[in-house]
Amino acid sequence: MGSIGGNKGRLFAAHHAPLCTRTHQIGSLLLVLTTFFLTRLLDRSLSTTFDHVSISSGSSRAISFTDTSGSVSLSWPERGYGSHLSFKIYVYDENEIDGLKPLMYGRDGRITAEGCLKGQWGTQVKIHKLLLKSRYRTTKKEEADLFFVPAYVKCVRMLGGLNDKEINYTYVKVLSQMPYFRRSGGRDHIFVFPSGAGAHLFRSWATYINRSIILTPEGDRTDKKDTSSFNTWKDIIIPGNVDDRMTKTKDTLVRPLPLSKRRYLANYLGRAQGKVGRLQLIELAKQFPDKECVPVLISDQVELPFQNVIDYTQISIKWPSTQIGPQMLEYLESIPDEDIERMINRGRHVRCLWVYAPESEPCSALHGILWELQRKVRHFHQSTETFWLHNGSIVNRNLVEFSHWKPPMVLP
Repeated sequence: MGSIGGNKGRLFAAHHAPLCTRTHQIGSLLLVLTTFFLTRLLDRSLSTTFDHVSISSGSSRAISFTDTSGSVSLSWPERGYGSHLSFKIYVYDENEIDGLKPLMYGRDGRITAEGCLKGQWGTQVKIHKLLLKSRYRTTKKEEADLFFVPAYVKCVRMLGGLNDKEINYTYVKVLSQMPYFRRSGGRDHIFVFPSGAGAHLFRSWATYINRSIILTPEGDRTDKKDTSSFNTWKDIIIPGNVDDRMTKTKDTLVRPLPLSKRRYLANYLGRAQGKVGRLQLIELAKQFPDKECVPVLISDQVELPFQNVIDYTQISIKWPSTQIGPQMLEYLESIPDEDIERMINRGRHVRCLWVYAPESEPCSALHGILWELQRKVRHFHQSTETFWLHNGSIVNRNLVEFSHWKPPMVLP
């Protein structure tokens, strides 16, 4: 820095400055005085507005700003979670919007919610039913922070209730009837896509819901699509659906054998899908004797739920798919039983986050999802087609106030 300053000095010295007249001197003095008073005024204003800055030592560990009168208080909770859940979510009613029923029960209405509870599809039904009973649900759109769009579309498609073309048309039809979706560009609307296809079940997702919050258990999957519909900045990885019988602690299905009595080192759970690595894994382990074990992940691009809370190195092992073979089994066999027991025990403490239990339970998948959703809440909603005036009213491009927006809405 010293050499830079010296160079600057020689550079300025090489120029001939004009003569300084009395007018220049008076102007300089006025500039100094103006700068002095403006600086004092600004300092005084800032000290009034944010007189107290503190870092709370409480659970939220927030940076707070409070003025001397106590009338202004701002807090920014660490990581954006806050110290407690405090937001409202609106759940669209199936009779409210033309098209929601076909997305839930098929074109003929013959598909039932109970029939869609099994397998990976079940999360679409479970999350919807749990939110309907949630204490954070509101029936007033104007006070909602987030909006949930119910659809059992994966189940509907697999059971022949709608084909791909019908799904695409119906989703667009539904979205065109949502003024609040138009207001935010979909950023405060939530969709569940519980399969490897993700939002690709809705062929035009990239045009219409590319800014919306997508809940999916498989963020690493695209099912041979060129692009992924999962975006780590706005979307949320959720736990996959598990048979309700396996989540009840008193059920014999989940009563594990002691390690000393287990006959098998490992078992395989998943689908081969023609992948060489998975086929090799099936050959290595075809048995499924136990229900409590240390998960070994063989999916290089896997995204896992609640990574801001769970340290997966403490409860699981991730092994490269390019190294599937005898060396993997040799490694697993070399792990001492006490280490396996320790990892299993840690897993028990967070296991409740994979259970889609009622909100009355102190720990559940729903609680984890609600905390993640709270991070997505925006205080202000706007889109490329949203404008506002001096009185705070929200208008569209034609200066029509939001309260007078009528469907069908013009979509991108």
